[in-house]
Amino acid sequence: MNGNVPNDIKKRPAAADGLTSPTFAPAKLKFPKHIHNPTDDKFQEIADSMLRRKTDGPELHYKSSAPYEIDEYPIEENESKNYFERQLSTRPDLKLKLPPVPQSAKEPKTRENNTPKFPFFEDTFSEFPEVKEEYDLAPDFQRINISGEDTSGVHISDLEHASKALVKALILRQKYMMLSHQSFPKITARFLQNLLDNEDFKGMKEGFAGNCLNPEEKSHPIDPPPKTGDPFDVPIPDSVGCHLRMKQGVTYVYADEEALANDKPLELPYPVLKTFISDQNLMYTLISDGPLKSFCYRRLCFLSAQFNMHILLNELKESAAQKEVSHRDFYNIRKVDTHIHASSCMNQKHLLRFIKKKMKTEGNEVVCFDKKLNKEMTLKEVFETLQLSAYDLNIDSLDVHAVFTSMDLKPYDLNVDMLDVHADRNTFHRFDKFNAKYNPIGQSRLREIFIKTDNYVNGKYFGQVLKEVMSDLEESKYQNAEYRLSIYGRSRDEWDKLAKWAVTNKVYSNNVRWLIQVPRLYDVYKSNKLVNSFQDVLENIFLPLFEVTNDPSSHPELHAFLRYVSGIDSVDDESKSEHIQFTKDTPEPEDWTGLENPPYTYYLYFMYANLAVLNHFRRERGMHTLVLRPHCGEAGNVTHLVAGFLFAENISHGLVLRKVPVLQYLYYMSQIGIAMSPLSNNPLCYDPLQFHFTKEPLMEEYSIATQVWKLSTCDMCEIARNSVLQSGFEHEVKQNWLGLNYTKEGVAGNDVTRTNVSSIRVAYRYESLVNELRCISSGVKSYDKSRKSENSLSSS
Repeated sequence: MNGNVPNDIKKRPAAADGLTSPTFAPAKLKFPKHIHNPTDDKFQEIADSMLRRKTDGPELHYKSSAPYEIDEYPIEENESKNYFERQLSTRPDLKLKLPPVPQSAKEPKTRENNTPKFPFFEDTFSEFPEVKEEYDLAPDFQRINISGEDTSGVHISDLEHASKALVKALILRQKYMMLSHQSFPKITARFLQNLLDNEDFKGMKEGFAGNCLNPEEKSHPIDPPPKTGDPFDVPIPDSVGCHLRMKQGVTYVYADEEALANDKPLELPYPVLKTFISDQNLMYTLISDGPLKSFCYRRLCFLSAQFNMHILLNELKESAAQKEVSHRDFYNIRKVDTHIHASSCMNQKHLLRFIKKKMKTEGNEVVCFDKKLNKEMTLKEVFETLQLSAYDLNIDSLDVHAVFTSMDLKPYDLNVDMLDVHADRNTFHRFDKFNAKYNPIGQSRLREIFIKTDNYVNGKYFGQVLKEVMSDLEESKYQNAEYRLSIYGRSRDEWDKLAKWAVTNKVYSNNVRWLIQVPRLYDVYKSNKLVNSFQDVLENIFLPLFEVTNDPSSHPELHAFLRYVSGIDSVDDESKSEHIQFTKDTPEPEDWTGLENPPYTYYLYFMYANLAVLNHFRRERGMHTLVLRPHCGEAGNVTHLVAGFLFAENISHGLVLRKVPVLQYLYYMSQIGIAMSPLSNNPLCYDPLQFHFTKEPLMEEYSIATQVWKLSTCDMCEIARNSVLQSGFEHEVKQNWLGLNYTKEGVAGNDVTRTNVSSIRVAYRYESLVNELRCISSGVKSYDKSRKSENSLSSS
């Protein structure tokens, strides 16, 4: 590490000696300094050009993407179909050199596990213990081997160019994940370190394995021990006496009042805006580069063809391996629904049955206050006021609230068609109509009464119906979910109200964890004079989290509730036009006082920056950290996926990735999880209230996917295993569900008796990733070797 104070990553000036609390002494971290050079200006010009096209029309999609839905060569302008043919035709003849066959390979199988000897790679990567362990444990199956000195299929100069660019992008991803205590693949990190000798990041290497705090290596059953007693009865740590202040959209932590007065915050690093803009411009340049798009598209096509060949050769072996596992099958392996909103986690029949039951049993319960009538209203009175329009009832009018003329609504009259919460063809890419489907019988008042946490009855009905859905999950035993609850950022007490709702109503299940979704609705709040600037929204979202981390006794219910919160989501309509560019000249949050809504990347950057600082703070306090898992790539611009690549541990949707081969390849190399719903992605989102018919919506999704994509049992079990890995359930719980060594990559991390995923499939996935890393690594080495040769010739 150098001794200069870097500006690349925001470093809080050290507090005066002796000011830090004896129970809170955060580690001091240093990071390399970003040095501005002329290349940054070139990247800025390219980014500005792309952003101008973004605001003018859909040309950015054309420039940086291609219609991959049809079998066409992807580059429309800068590349022709014969580009590589011309390059390869000028390439000097190479003699094909086959690797020598090891003597051990000529001998019959003698290993105890009856697997053949597998020759190691003849390069430095073979010495990695993870790679050696993988080949020692690899099962016997048919592998596809591409022989020859060059297996990339492109000219060496294009391989060098693409490899250097991809490594730069992977390093950025690694840096942003490390800073925020989010996960990054260990084997990819090791390869990057081998290439770059990145010593500055060694101190935080343990964070790459994921959000694991003090794992207990002990014997573990398949079923986690159930919690007994009150799940919200948790110990409350002492306060560390820090002070908090938000400046320029980011929260700063001060050791004491004197440090606050001297503006000397603790060193809790995050990427400053200038650094992010530079990194963002680099990513924009990469996704627009013609040769790089061609290279990534070819590698993606190769991976797809390789997988199809693997299925042809090994599908029967995978099936046979699964049949050897007693008791375990797809129905009794753990699976997690990682993309579902709490307010619509029940199907329409369940909600209808619940409403009718409450009308019969609690009709005289006061449920709201009518401002127009200036009086409290009971549930019975609410339904008596719902006189609906006079239309004839027929099947064509399901989206119209059709009942008999001037008839008061009674429990017997209700049916699912009248409830009108199911999505149909009219909601296709219509976010306005989709949101309206959250209103039972088209009435926002019923939504407020039955599926809101903050209402006149303190969310009592919502808590009751949620516990009924959780009971169904517990009955199924092997299905789990991460429900999304909303924090809007309109007021500072939203977190306390949400936590009180959960604690008071005992809304908890061993099968459920929470994600907090933050709608991007600053323009709505500003127009209604609820906030003065965008920084008000950020303060309302993040300051309570910092306060409860600093002094849990200040928000005891929130402290208890956060134990079951795994991360933060960003939601809203991504297809909205963004007329403001996010550059270094964009107003800071405290100066953003206009009516215009900030762009998607602006939201995500400040959410990430605050989350990074918060995670450092919580880590030092011995508390679990939170991850960023936004809706991303659902629609709209490809720049959203760039922000997701840099900031998010995993994303939901990602549909636009099919148009951006560079990002799609990078998402694969970084092993970024994507939660996607085959049944409801086209209509916009995944919610049982709108789309599903049974009390097992997750099984409906698997059923649809199996039929549409002809998935095998091994495919479904692999997806289920990935859902557990991507979820926010605790490390100890995942050890029960997946095995004690699940954090190890490759075969060593797969317990087939728990996951029902064949070791053949796991070995194939791991070896494919290693081969792709070797491909780009060889390109980088060739590039460095060429530069050294040029430098030596020029110096001589």
